[in-house]
Amino acid sequence: MVDQDVSRKLAVIVHADVVDSTALVQRSETIAHNRITEAFQRFSAIIREYGGSVHEIRGDALVAEFERTSDAVSAALNFQQINTESLKQFDDEIRPTIRIGASLGEVVFADGTVTGAGVILAQRVEQLAEPGGLCITAAIHEALPKHLPFHQANLGEQQLQGFDEPIRVYRVELKPGESIPLPEYIETDSSLKSLRLIAAVAIALVITLGLLFWFQPWEVDKETTSAEGVEFSLPDKPSIAVLPFTNISDDPQQEYFADGMTDDLITDLSNISGLLVIARNSVFVYKDTPTPVQQIARELGVRYLLEGSMRRAGDRLRINAQLIDGTTGGHLWAERYDESLDDIFALQDKVTRRIVTTLKIQLTPQEQAVTTGHNTDNVAAHDAFLQGWTHVQRRTPEDAVKAIPFFNEAIELDPNYSDAQAALAQIYWDYSNDENFNTAVDPGLGASFPTSGYNAYLNALKFLRNLQEARANPSPQAHMLAAHMLQRQRRFEEAMQEAKQAVALGPNNPMAYDALIENLIYAGEAEEALTLIDESIRLDPNVPGEKLFLRGMAYYTLGRLEDAVSSIDAARIHNPKQTRYAAIKAAALAELGQSREAEVALTEYLSSWTTYEEPELNWTMYYWPFQSGEALERLANNFITAGLPIPVKRYYLAASQDRLTGDEIESLLSNKTMKGGNRGYYTVGGFFYGDDELEVIRDEELKILSQSAIKYFEKGGQSRVENDLLCDPWNDLGDYCVAIYRNPDGTQEAKNEYLFFTFMSTYSFSVFDSN
Repeated sequence: MVDQDVSRKLAVIVHADVVDSTALVQRSETIAHNRITEAFQRFSAIIREYGGSVHEIRGDALVAEFERTSDAVSAALNFQQINTESLKQFDDEIRPTIRIGASLGEVVFADGTVTGAGVILAQRVEQLAEPGGLCITAAIHEALPKHLPFHQANLGEQQLQGFDEPIRVYRVELKPGESIPLPEYIETDSSLKSLRLIAAVAIALVITLGLLFWFQPWEVDKETTSAEGVEFSLPDKPSIAVLPFTNISDDPQQEYFADGMTDDLITDLSNISGLLVIARNSVFVYKDTPTPVQQIARELGVRYLLEGSMRRAGDRLRINAQLIDGTTGGHLWAERYDESLDDIFALQDKVTRRIVTTLKIQLTPQEQAVTTGHNTDNVAAHDAFLQGWTHVQRRTPEDAVKAIPFFNEAIELDPNYSDAQAALAQIYWDYSNDENFNTAVDPGLGASFPTSGYNAYLNALKFLRNLQEARANPSPQAHMLAAHMLQRQRRFEEAMQEAKQAVALGPNNPMAYDALIENLIYAGEAEEALTLIDESIRLDPNVPGEKLFLRGMAYYTLGRLEDAVSSIDAARIHNPKQTRYAAIKAAALAELGQSREAEVALTEYLSSWTTYEEPELNWTMYYWPFQSGEALERLANNFITAGLPIPVKRYYLAASQDRLTGDEIESLLSNKTMKGGNRGYYTVGGFFYGDDELEVIRDEELKILSQSAIKYFEKGGQSRVENDLLCDPWNDLGDYCVAIYRNPDGTQEAKNEYLFFTFMSTYSFSVFDSN
């Protein structure tokens, strides 16, 4: 039975400890106890002042939690500064000097105590601090806003007790002549107010003199705001965040509808190029968490906020919505809409257009023609979609399975509902390699096949069919998925165009940016990718895990290996279940010569490969489609150094320079026999057919005359060459096109002189004269 009082979360943890407390107690137990207590009471007040929470004071140690790294570091340095001055009043040697450490990690709350790796790491880092000093982990360093007046000295990687991998540690000090940022929270301790009075007066005097020096009344100073780890300037165009709407219906089961209303408005506004809109994941951080609107605006880096409530009763819907100026907290407008549920789309369009009018946004002709972006006018289909989407947002295999019937219902009600088709395609793309998902989604296959492996194959086919339907009415999501699929097929130019189209259709969609960033990295354009990563974080500042990984991946391609490891470590803090990140970390560590650490990271990456047998190099490389041969060789060698087994045939490399043109494909296959097979690790149902599973005879017009072993293509089907692609009538995939590559190391005997890639596997073949 699960203990309901136990909870886990990612947090910024501060651990403070008294230096040599035993010696202080030996001098005078009473005086030492009183002074240590006073110091920790002072520190506790400062922690609360900076928005933190004190969880434990254990004799000579203190544990506190913060939501923001900037608050944790500011509070720690502020206390050290005050404590240093306070200790000067004592003439004796009983002076409790404090060391402080800070980490970002997972913690466990149970029975009023806080434990976990984050607490232990903060304690270990604290032990490296100087008396009266502060040390932080690389993840804290990565997340700290760069404009803060802190000097951070890199102490290098430290081997800490209880941690297998070395941890990079930084010593933090206030820069000379600078002031510690004051808290943005209300002070509650009168003694602290007194201690701050002199500093506040000095700061006010400096500001006043500074204003006299540079103030020009005809110029408007550009406002800035910062989210955790990033400093934002308010953009030149209007910026907005749509906060989660509150469900005030009598039925709490209508929560999905309130969340869906929020999602719809974000989607509608995101399609407007003249507006910066914060992504869904970042705004839902504030759901059910009372937070001042000005603080939210400051953290997200926006000028405006939309908030509201929703009441659904029968076929009636009442919406209350308010547009707020985040710099003042004042309302620009507040509206109540009382409509029939059948008019839900028109209602949302009214809200969107009211915002556009209020903010004086210039719409393009295309944007003026588009109202809501649901791709359906069927209210029941839309309602089913929202119920499915609620499950998708929980991001578990079990919820993904629960979402499928809702999306299927939406498609039954409206067969042209491309959003529902794209959502299904997203589910099958995300989870088709997940054993739990594949076992649960269709368990009735019988004993002839291992359920999970065969379902992985079936679900991959479902992905393709849903994606084909979704692309009939394209959306950013459909273009993103197409970019990922084409990337895996090594159809690089098409993948790049799909990613760019995703950004064009979704100018405020951070996942569209991430798809483009990934394509740029694979194309060797890492510098450009780094600039777009900042834009992606700007749109989704509270959920930076994928962006930090992509930054680490870009650093790896540029040879900035230590930066790559640090960025990927920070990504894992935000998304600890994403083992994919560990692959590039393993490669970077291997190149740094840290083979043991690289092996640990590679093992972590491979731990998620539950659907297949133990992976080897060829199958691993399939998932990292770099375009350049040099980049592929570098990654493969690093994987080998990290401990990946070397296959007999090494791996199949598809570099851009080895791709065949359409004329070359036609000349190669005309009146020839293709012999080869599936060379990936996608052994469907646990069986593998060998070198001759793919044997196809074509005539001079590329008509398929015969096949042996597996019948991949329709009997008597017609192959064709189009846009430098070989297109065949696959039985399972439908009309499906692939790029053909020369394999520089291939031989006719091994039937691997040429390669092509589906979105599921790698195939090699050679050609022979037809008898």
